[in-house]
Amino acid sequence: MEAHVTQPEICGVSPFFIVQDASAALSFYRDRLGFDITFQEPADDPFFGIVRRGGAMILLKSVGVGPLPNYKREPAARWDAYFYVPDPDALAAEFASRNIEFSKPLNDTHDCLRGFELKDADGYVLFFGRPRA
Repeated sequence: MEAHVTQPEICGVSPFFIVQDASAALSFYRDRLGFDITFQEPADDPFFGIVRRGGAMILLKSVGVGPLPNYKREPAARWDAYFYVPDPDALAAEFASRNIEFSKPLNDTHDCLRGFELKDADGYVLFFGRPRA
């Protein structure tokens, strides 16, 4: 008889982005995309910070080298982060109301997703969406 083994839960994953200017990156995520800044160090002129919105977190750090988004290495691998969003239409409308520019508008993709993408202040490509039903 096999014993049922419960796997420990993994609650999330957070991308870690190298940024040019941590203050500017933190401001972009807070002011443009509605994330909360949950940590920054040092407080007055940060080189490191964490932003969070719902269950999504991003770690941002300035280390003296420029950012290198995936599309600059391999155009076919554009996304640096995928954010699961139950209602991408509503989020796209929210971001549009903030005059966020999408690098790919809200649509149904060829790989059976519904969503949109945008670039952050350092050029990282963020996809917000979900599998199509």
